[in-house]
Amino acid sequence: PNQFSSYSPIKNIYRKNTSMVARVLLTDAAFSSVQDVLTEVNRRNLLASVTGMTPMTLGTVSKALKQMEEELIIDRAQGVRLLQAEKLLDNLQQNYEPDRSAKRIRLKVDCPIDQLPRRLKEATDGIALPLMVTGLSSVSRYAVMQRGEMLSLYCPKIRALQKVLNATETDRFPNLELIETSEQPRYFDPQRDQGILWASPVQTFLELMAGDKRDRETAEQVKANLLRQVGGTER
Repeated sequence: PNQFSSYSPIKNIYRKNTSMVARVLLTDAAFSSVQDVLTEVNRRNLLASVTGMTPMTLGTVSKALKQMEEELIIDRAQGVRLLQAEKLLDNLQQNYEPDRSAKRIRLKVDCPIDQLPRRLKEATDGIALPLMVTGLSSVSRYAVMQRGEMLSLYCPKIRALQKVLNATETDRFPNLELIETSEQPRYFDPQRDQGILWASPVQTFLELMAGDKRDRETAEQVKANLLRQVGGTER
């Protein structure tokens, strides 16, 4: 054993992979142990479970929780209990970084947009190719807002997905946008419906808050529902 182990705090627990510790506390406000938090983070981490990416470690979870305890966001007297859901969500929002440089392609799939989920499910059944509807395209699941005639998806290998869809790349009336990213938090806590995975309410809120005035106003609906679910409060 290392007799001289040192404690090195994480620079920002609300960004990158460590943000999944904060996100999991917005799915369940109480856990019996740090180990239970770790188990739930890795269970809800789609990329780690499907692609074999390195799962989160107990040390990372422990460091993140320690900082949240110091900020009075959680209490660890008995297990792990969320105290300030709104502050936690605000911290995630203030530190969220949209990936504006991600590679994107727009496609025309020969079917109406309301049938796209079924088409995607049929094309990718049996293929270990993670894909998830973005937060902006998932918004109608959590708030009263329509996003238009194009469905946007995250996928680590967008050309492979284009190939199985047999879809044509075009900027003329596309109905499907593929965004290439392997950032694990974007895929965290998938919500399955119509045979495909949709973004979590947290990811949807974060993407809306990074948008225009109308998006930010819609984000308040998502936030209110989130806080009700975890027993938080609204301003």
